[in-house]
Amino acid sequence: MLSNASVWPSPPPYSLVGKHGVSPETRHDERARFNFLAQLNAHLAANILPGNARAYETRAKPIFEREHQRAPQDRHEVRRAMLKDPHFQMWSALRRSSMELRQQAGRELVLRQLGQINRNAAALNADSPRLKLDPNFEAPTYLTKVDHHCMPGGYFTELAADDVSAAANYDVGIFATTAGGLGRYNDGAGHAVSGWLKAHYPNFKPKRVLDLGCGLGHSLLPVAQAYPEAEFVALDAAAPLLRFAHARAKSMGVHNITFVEANAENVPEADASFDLIFTTMFLHETSNKAIRRVLAETHRLSKTGSLIIHLEQPQFAGLSPYEQFMRDWDALYNNEPFWTGMHDMDMDALLEEAGFDRQKIFIDKADAVVDEEIFGKPKAQVEDYGRKASWHLFGVIK
Repeated sequence: MLSNASVWPSPPPYSLVGKHGVSPETRHDERARFNFLAQLNAHLAANILPGNARAYETRAKPIFEREHQRAPQDRHEVRRAMLKDPHFQMWSALRRSSMELRQQAGRELVLRQLGQINRNAAALNADSPRLKLDPNFEAPTYLTKVDHHCMPGGYFTELAADDVSAAANYDVGIFATTAGGLGRYNDGAGHAVSGWLKAHYPNFKPKRVLDLGCGLGHSLLPVAQAYPEAEFVALDAAAPLLRFAHARAKSMGVHNITFVEANAENVPEADASFDLIFTTMFLHETSNKAIRRVLAETHRLSKTGSLIIHLEQPQFAGLSPYEQFMRDWDALYNNEPFWTGMHDMDMDALLEEAGFDRQKIFIDKADAVVDEEIFGKPKAQVEDYGRKASWHLFGVIK
């Protein structure tokens, strides 16, 4: 069932997506595909997704109650009931297909110009002391064995020497999945972090900052630009992402970041060496067992009085079984195997276990900040259960 009027803002055209030194070139038809996918995802969020709640209340839940003489008690029972409903089947299939189409569209255009993209990145990265790759580093198998976000080969596959194709594919296609909701440079989460810091700690002036799981640097650059006098260390386990991230940052005039290939469970930095440590959508991408070691590392690495911030989607605790079910979609259908376990965890307890004082833990929310000249004024948006540009922010003061 369609609503009478869309409440999701119309996505901007792909032609307005920001360019940098390692941006893949796009042809007319390639941009048209991304425009179609952005419009499709906006339509699914605004007009098709709300029908799932109606389907649950009017069909799936009553059927379950007749069969079991009670309402569904957790998200797993909600899922078993909803898997039989045609509306959920349609929405879920379309959402999964949109992700696969995005990956196929991005991969096709990147492979068409693979050599040039890699040469552009290599030229920017040449002999830079700001890019520290370890030829002997072995990424954890819990990362290398998963094609996250349905991307063929994941973030670790290298098709050529000094390859950045995995990162280029992600960079060129994220606009379509988020319908432009992360802004011109897909950096809305970074602006959310820097905006939150400026609002709550206006006099905060960190000297050293650590970004764990920096990926392509989308979320990193706005924070580095907000504190230009600080020294940033950006860590990731995927060399293709780091090559791309360094080249992207350099081409955009950001020079206060050192990109390091390493495991966030064992960071090659001294104790108490950072004033700010942050992650953006990182914890749900790593092993549920590894999270404890990652949090212990943040305790070891942070100075007394420093800030540790994590940006994620809300934890499941306190949410209704239906909302938990909807928020769990990515774990089941978008190759996010650690999503479920991470969002079930008691993060306060884990931070305390890592050595932090529970009384110094904070919880808030943070919204993306985008360029209004291009994207217009923020409009009311339906909840997209994981893709809306609004996050659950939690952390601790050491």
